[in-house]
Amino acid sequence: MQNGTFTITGNLVDIWKKQIYPATIKITNGIISSITQIGEAGTSVGAYILPGFVDSHVHIESSMLIPSEFARLAVVHGTVGTISDPHEIANVCGMEGVHFMIENGKKVPFKFNFGAPSCVPATIFETAGAALNSEDVAKLLQSDDIRYLSEMMNFPGVLHKDPEVMKKIAAAHAAGKPVDGHAPGLRGEMAKQYIEAGISTDHECFTAEEAIDKLVHGMKILIREGSAAKNFEALIGLLEDHPGMIMFCSDDKHPDSLVAGHLNQLCARAVAKGHDIFHVIRAACVNPVLHYGLQIGLLREGDPADFIVAEDLVHFRIKQTYIDGMLVAEEGKSFIAPVAATPINQFDCAPVTAEALKLAVTEYPSVDGKTPVIEALDGQLITNRLDLPGKRSGDTWVSDPGNDILKMVVINRYHPAPVAKCFIRNFGFKTGAIASSVAHDSHNIVAVGADDESLARAINLVIAEKGGVSCVNGAEENVLGLPVAGLMSVEDGYLVAEKYTAIDTMAKSLGSLLAAPFMTLSFMALLVIPHLKLSDKGLFDGDSFQFVA
Repeated sequence: MQNGTFTITGNLVDIWKKQIYPATIKITNGIISSITQIGEAGTSVGAYILPGFVDSHVHIESSMLIPSEFARLAVVHGTVGTISDPHEIANVCGMEGVHFMIENGKKVPFKFNFGAPSCVPATIFETAGAALNSEDVAKLLQSDDIRYLSEMMNFPGVLHKDPEVMKKIAAAHAAGKPVDGHAPGLRGEMAKQYIEAGISTDHECFTAEEAIDKLVHGMKILIREGSAAKNFEALIGLLEDHPGMIMFCSDDKHPDSLVAGHLNQLCARAVAKGHDIFHVIRAACVNPVLHYGLQIGLLREGDPADFIVAEDLVHFRIKQTYIDGMLVAEEGKSFIAPVAATPINQFDCAPVTAEALKLAVTEYPSVDGKTPVIEALDGQLITNRLDLPGKRSGDTWVSDPGNDILKMVVINRYHPAPVAKCFIRNFGFKTGAIASSVAHDSHNIVAVGADDESLARAINLVIAEKGGVSCVNGAEENVLGLPVAGLMSVEDGYLVAEKYTAIDTMAKSLGSLLAAPFMTLSFMALLVIPHLKLSDKGLFDGDSFQFVA
């Protein structure tokens, strides 16, 4: 909190009066003590003052940055707070991971609002590093540091009233805290039943029709635009008729994307499409604060002085960001100081050999020479199942780069186990391989490549770092170590972004046309998103919720 008193003058974007007018704001000891209109609505005195942006659903871990570094980068773009689900680190380190995120976040002037992870592990069909049962979740929800129950991905458990699932939801309701949803593709009566269980939001809609199906039953819809999943274009039209029910979120955002921008980019795109500025500000700033009951100011007298100064309301270039009256960013420079952090992790994985990655013809399902292939979709978390002719070398199935059918493997990072293998299309690699220990939600090692030797080398680079992302191409190797749970770096956020940009560029040089190859790869083991995925235990059908025979 900034001690003392100061004033700031500009064009106030008054969301409550739905007016923009010149005003002087007086801040006293971090609180807005008065707002004085000094001109008529429609006149201008320079820059625009508006509430700070709040990302309504984000996994900080996906930025590859610890919370304190995420904050350093985010404030430059006008973000003052987040609704953050720490289930990525919880799947690796359990309660210790949740507390790591909370405590690190408290060390910087930024308003993190963490949830209690509801699905650790996400399913019983994969190996995670930890488990949080209903008693653990209830304990977390009693803490003032926990604002909500994180996304309930186990929607089948909700529909079938699984006792553990229902206990977690009941604990949130008893604590007076909202429950976030996750129900991709759920519609009709099943969507209604899911919502009536007391689940209030969903960020997984990928069509407007699906979102409307949920809106009519009272569910709030989060428009997501991250590094991999991009639903803005499909859903932004909903803002016109449902301004009080829409929020903006990134869900998963890699460090290079965060350096480039955050919710300010979505505001600019929404305005460019002709949406009412007050509707846009409600979605980006106001609705999350009201829905979750956050201690984030909304430019009212008596509120915390959390606001931003924008050059205009078209491009949303942020001139200044204030949190509790403290200037935390100005003209592209962050004033949040770096915070030292000691990594926590859980990693027990020996190097692999190319021989161990071979896939015998008898080990993989096939019919008339055709094998199941995951079709990755750029900008989506969902995948398709294709059945395509497999390429054989003797008694093994091998990658077929000429037809864009590559081998993908998942390695259990928590204890020795057989390697899971399958094939995937749309990565487009002609040579080389990439590997990552960022693999939602259990974060085993996932890798895809044009040949087994390259796959083994990429995987072993990650193992040597006890977590990270890697790329190999011939003699060239690149790895970005992520020592915090195999998910995050403790280095300067801008340096991490620079290193990630280099390895991302290298991955694309292998032949990929994907916008974010590593982010797409990280979701290929996410079993709760249909249709076909690979866990460390095998190829999984997300529709029937069972392994592919």
